[in-house]
Amino acid sequence: MKIANDKVVKIHFTVMDDEKTVIDSTVDHEPLEFIHGNGLLIEALEKELIGHEVDDSFTLAVSAENAYGERHDELMQTMPISMFEGMEVEAGMQFRATSDDGEHSVIVLKVTDESVVVDGNHPLAGADLIFDVKVLEVRDATQEELDHGHPHSEGHSCGHDHSEEVQH
Repeated sequence: MKIANDKVVKIHFTVMDDEKTVIDSTVDHEPLEFIHGNGLLIEALEKELIGHEVDDSFTLAVSAENAYGERHDELMQTMPISMFEGMEVEAGMQFRATSDDGEHSVIVLKVTDESVVVDGNHPLAGADLIFDVKVLEVRDATQEELDHGHPHSEGHSCGHDHSEEVQH
């Protein structure tokens, strides 16, 4: 069976920067399982997966522009520490921030007695990426999986109770 939209796909992947430093990998861990076409992956990787089958392996280089975008200095801001009153803020913490453009994740870069420096760029913004991928499984998604937007694998809870849901 070939990978296409609405197929449940299970892959092992390793993602590296352009210097071949490993950023993330599922190898030696649980593989990534998802419904293809739901936008879970960056677009370039999702497109490359189309048509692949079980046991296929490939390497894909993706420019920063086509991965998580370029870095934007204006997404780094220094905020008064008073905005975080009552919280213990440390470098590396992530928060959801609301702006005129909606909600965004920000990462705390630096904390001083007076201020907190946050970065609204994706952590991989500006990085050219290389993906090594091996396709482990491809199957049709069930209607229930399509309705919920995620696979329901044996032995893995999807975090919500299906017993009270209305049957179609």
